[in-house]
Amino acid sequence: MSSPSPDTLLGPADIRELAAALGVRPTKQRGQNFVIDANTVRRIVRTAGVRDDDVVVEVGPGLGSLTLALLEAADRVVAVEIDDVLAGALPATVAARMPDRADRFALVHSDAMHVTELPGPAPTALVANLPYNVAVPVLLHMLDTFPSIERTLVMVQAEVADRLAAPPGSKVYGVPSVKANWYAEVKRAGSIGRNVFWPAPNVDSGLVALTRRTEPIRTTASKREVFAVVDAAFAQRRKTLRAALAGWAGSAAAAETALVAAGVSPQARGESLTVEEFARIAEHADNAEHAENKEPVQQ
Repeated sequence: MSSPSPDTLLGPADIRELAAALGVRPTKQRGQNFVIDANTVRRIVRTAGVRDDDVVVEVGPGLGSLTLALLEAADRVVAVEIDDVLAGALPATVAARMPDRADRFALVHSDAMHVTELPGPAPTALVANLPYNVAVPVLLHMLDTFPSIERTLVMVQAEVADRLAAPPGSKVYGVPSVKANWYAEVKRAGSIGRNVFWPAPNVDSGLVALTRRTEPIRTTASKREVFAVVDAAFAQRRKTLRAALAGWAGSAAAAETALVAAGVSPQARGESLTVEEFARIAEHADNAEHAENKEPVQQ
């Protein structure tokens, strides 16, 4: 595969010219920070391990910096863009800069949170510079909606990257960590400086790599049931699970019954549990209901 030629990818002057021609001013509301460094997008594609048979979905392509680098490496790229002006301009940018690959590009003009199907073959990879304000919900939605996505590499705010990749027991382990781990093995895959963006954000960025689990979490509980336990466990951080899950179970005593049945200490905290342990608790919701129907237990 030939490496990208310098004039194919977008540099700082190209980005500013495109933005000026379109009357685009990056907005904080949509978390827009455009990558202006060709070496950075090449690095992202390389770190993502994009193959020449991959169908890559990209969320929030903006002016097309990463899109063009992905098109050089992948078989096909489908970009999902919510912004009217950016969505309207991107196909022309692709056609002008990469005419021989334009037929391998498709645009979906939509909010990624509402996307439930994509044109063409099923996506095998997700690679994106995700808008910081919606990064986690968009990531989880895409992983849930498109089980064919085997590999993911997203660039997000460094703090969010740390949370997503945090192991149980870490200070920043929380809801995003557990929910991402439901779908995939998650790890930090590098850091990105502020100077490769326009405008430069006031936070650092990080890369997160997710590899889809070959075997789903073994549980009789549904994803919805497991996520309900996760949400309850972290709604009041630093509380014991007996107390934190009282609302979910109906009472603290009922929560304790479910926890004991799941083999989890009622005195443990959500920050220490694996996704498998949360799933076991969800499986014992019936125990909590039965305990709730018994005589009141002194708390």
